[in-house]
Amino acid sequence: MRIIVVGLRGFPNVQGGIEKHSEHLYPLLAKYGCQVTVVVRSPYMKHYPGNSWQDVQLKRIWAPKIGGIETFVHTFLGVSFAIFKKPDIVHVHAIGPSFWVPLLRLFNQRVIVTIHGVDHERQKFGLFAKTILLLGEKWAMKYANKCIAVSHSVANKLKTKYEKELAVIKNGIDPPIIIEETDFIRNCNLVPGKYILLVSRIDPDKRHFDLIEAFENANLDNWKLVIVGSSDHPNKHEKKVLHKIENTKNVISLGFRTGKELAELYSHANLFVLPSAKEGFPIALLEALSYGLNTIASDIPPNLEIGLNQEHYYKLGDINELAEKLKRFCQEDNVLEKENRKKQLLKQYSWDSIAKQTLTVYKEVMQPEKRDQTNPSH
Repeated sequence: MRIIVVGLRGFPNVQGGIEKHSEHLYPLLAKYGCQVTVVVRSPYMKHYPGNSWQDVQLKRIWAPKIGGIETFVHTFLGVSFAIFKKPDIVHVHAIGPSFWVPLLRLFNQRVIVTIHGVDHERQKFGLFAKTILLLGEKWAMKYANKCIAVSHSVANKLKTKYEKELAVIKNGIDPPIIIEETDFIRNCNLVPGKYILLVSRIDPDKRHFDLIEAFENANLDNWKLVIVGSSDHPNKHEKKVLHKIENTKNVISLGFRTGKELAELYSHANLFVLPSAKEGFPIALLEALSYGLNTIASDIPPNLEIGLNQEHYYKLGDINELAEKLKRFCQEDNVLEKENRKKQLLKQYSWDSIAKQTLTVYKEVMQPEKRDQTNPSH
């Protein structure tokens, strides 16, 4: 099968949950015999020999690096490329890029959409952007040959709204890469086992202020809070978060990190916290669990779906409860529990299994009787 993928910035080592999802998924699909071409945004990508990475072809297309129009413009260009190339399947990621699904279907393309979250509910988007996102969601559900959700909570919400079934294929994790302490950790003035970690994009729905305030209130002697990540584009909210970090004792920002540096931060953290108000299915939380880290997360449905014991969750926005949990969890270090947690998660959220589930959906959509049932031209 020839697959063209649109809707993401690119990979490897590009910030974003969709980007990380794709970085793991498509090399495996290539291993299973798919000819995969991923349309990537040239401002985010370095050149790779032969424009390929791990047997995945990377089609670099220009994108305006401007918040609000970048995704819209780049996806149109990617969709146009797909229409010209006539692959067996076009795989679209997220509801924003799904605005262009009707155009693909008018040209008789088979389309699969993976919905990573109900993005029009996010705080950062204005009225116009939310309108485009709502249309993308509606048209994905109406016109795509098949929609995939990354969590049952997302799937159930859309099924109720549109009375249409979605496949549920969750995000996954790889076995952790344990990195011994290096100058990187030391230069960050971090002591292994004495810091709390948050890895996420900086935007309002990630609730960085909640965690920083709870950390202040917990008053943990000789502990640090490490925040890894940045915003998609420089903005006022990111400036406010960075200003708060700079003016809060023992809180540091390391910006976007990946590869060995990120692995080293996971390897030596004591506790991972995810205070988000919105998630699809949180890859960063899964990654932290794969390292055996103790975790605390807000009680939103996608986080609850991971199935941690109730003590690992707190009521979204309840800073006092979060502060109390920080104090308690920073005193715990159960090695046996960590190892059990790692084994369970690696078995439950295997990328290989996720690739096979995705391939099954591809084969289903390729069946002739499935092909044209949602084509708006019919």
